[in-house]
Amino acid sequence: MKPPFRADQVGSLLRPDWLAAARAQWKAGDLSAETLCETEDRAVREAVRRQQDIGLQAVTDGEFRRDWWHLDFLGQLDGVQLQANPGPKFQIAGQSEQPPIATVTGRVGCSRPIMADHFAYLMKSVSTALPKMTIPSPSMLHLRGGRAAISKEAYPDLEVFWADVAAAYRRAIQHLADAGCRYLQLDDITFAYLCDPKIQANCRANGDDPMALPRRYAQVINDALRDRPADMAVTIHTCRGNFKSAWVAEGGYDPVVEAMFSTDVDGYFMEFDNARAGGFEPLRALPPGKTVVLGLVTTKLGELETADALKRRIDEAAKIVPLEQLALSPQCGFSSTHHGNALSQDDQWRKLERVVEVARQVWG
Repeated sequence: MKPPFRADQVGSLLRPDWLAAARAQWKAGDLSAETLCETEDRAVREAVRRQQDIGLQAVTDGEFRRDWWHLDFLGQLDGVQLQANPGPKFQIAGQSEQPPIATVTGRVGCSRPIMADHFAYLMKSVSTALPKMTIPSPSMLHLRGGRAAISKEAYPDLEVFWADVAAAYRRAIQHLADAGCRYLQLDDITFAYLCDPKIQANCRANGDDPMALPRRYAQVINDALRDRPADMAVTIHTCRGNFKSAWVAEGGYDPVVEAMFSTDVDGYFMEFDNARAGGFEPLRALPPGKTVVLGLVTTKLGELETADALKRRIDEAAKIVPLEQLALSPQCGFSSTHHGNALSQDDQWRKLERVVEVARQVWG
């Protein structure tokens, strides 16, 4: 079976305390880049070994070399800078927080490989599984700030912007392919966010039409993937926010599912861990030959889902989509940012073990 697998995962993992401490020392100037890299290498090796021992067929580096799931990549594109974000905020313990935003200040390009060295080390660390690389979707250069965050001097015509973004991603994907990547995931919050009326209102305030954006985002994804190797499997992961176990958006997939399913990918990691995501009915639009990976295991809380409860949810989804077009995973990563979610390392590994256990019981 090619990816996505029956038991799969989104990608990020909780950072070990000793890795977080090393990164903090490095940022303070108290640790060399070489020593930090050695520490990250050790963390990746240990995480890969644990993932393989659990029985996962696809393994990641846990995004251990990043602070943010998206910004560490986007900030390395030509013409992109990171700035404060005025948009909707995560609500955490009564306080509002918001990561920075990728702002386009010049022509977008990819003049050098981005994170290809990360993947190369991951590939060397794997013995039995398929290494999977996660990068932010090209649409992440637009949604948060919209037209207001894209230089009108650099891009008086947005069609030129989209063409440049797709071209930059084609180069970045080729660099990853040259490093050996054959399982690529585009992390894309845009489709799920656009199900929420407050996000739609924010888009209008930024000068965009939220009803037209899903098609626009699907088109740039397809343009970005146009030249990928024929043997490279690609998936899209979409969610409603995952920062310190907090979330931003809610609403069923109905407004976006047709556009999202028009993308030229092999599968979709979709959040279904609670009522925020709505029901399974929009999955009726899934084209033949594509897989939906049901994100039924939450990464926001430590409580472990029972195997029976997960199998009941899979049975519900199988009334809409044939069982052979379904798979199982956590709803998101465990640590989309370096802060991590509100659960323990033990919780994390138990949840991944439960995903593998249930997938074996359901699909064999």
